Amino acid sequence: MSVLAETAYAKLNLALHVRGKRADGYHDIETIFAFCENGDELSGENADELSLEVTGPFAADVPAGDKNLLMKAARALKRAADAKLRLTKHLPASSGIGGGSADAAAALRLLGLLWGIDRSVAERVAPLLGADVPACLLSQTCRGSGSGSDLTPVELPEIAGTPVLLVNPRIPLPTADVFARWDGVDRGPLGDWREGRNDLQAAATAVVPAIAEMLSWLEDRPGADVVRMSGSGATCFALFGNETERDSAAAAVPPEWWHLATRLR
Repeated sequence: MSVLAETAYAKLNLALHVRGKRADGYHDIETIFAFCENGDELSGENADELSLEVTGPFAADVPAGDKNLLMKAARALKRAADAKLRLTKHLPASSGIGGGSADAAAALRLLGLLWGIDRSVAERVAPLLGADVPACLLSQTCRGSGSGSDLTPVELPEIAGTPVLLVNPRIPLPTADVFARWDGVDRGPLGDWREGRNDLQAAATAVVPAIAEMLSWLEDRPGADVVRMSGSGATCFALFGNETERDSAAAAVPPEWWHLATRLR
């Protein structure tokens, strides 16, 4: 029996500008999505029923039942087939790096191949699952606008392979809570992402003060270039000029923080 595998790549927002609140409850944003080489790992094979087994260091944080976005994706894509899915959860939940959205997107990619469903079906399903799912389905550098699901691929060859260090205080931070605390001020459009910002940083830090500590810590690392919070937090990241500097920083991460030393795709 054929077993297929997909990586649910960790998502980073290189910059995130919030422009306003929409009538549908979402917010209009402008962002540059980038993706790391690592993430959660999903495998699947045809089976007599649809099931999900979760392992890994953050398995206990994966919601069950109707709250599980991966299984929502599977049911949305399902026709007359079933599958046995296994998710190894390496990434912390509610952390601003894709998490459930990346898992759902990986399920759409994997099950599309397993069940022989055209990719266009997954592209139609993805926006119904969440604002970040379309970007995670693509898993390549792109500009997001609207709620984040209006995507335009962008060429940023200079960031491919860039060493990056992610840190998280192991404190879940639900996206809705952070957007609810956004101050409502439109600070302008997103141009060059290196000159950009994350407009949710202040709101996220008000809920999880450790974000300010992590950002300061990353900024003090030798070789750290761009240092920002990703998405709605609480994960923060630093881009480095080389892997030696990144690895030196990774070795010094306080033990109470989760971290991932990886590269951009």
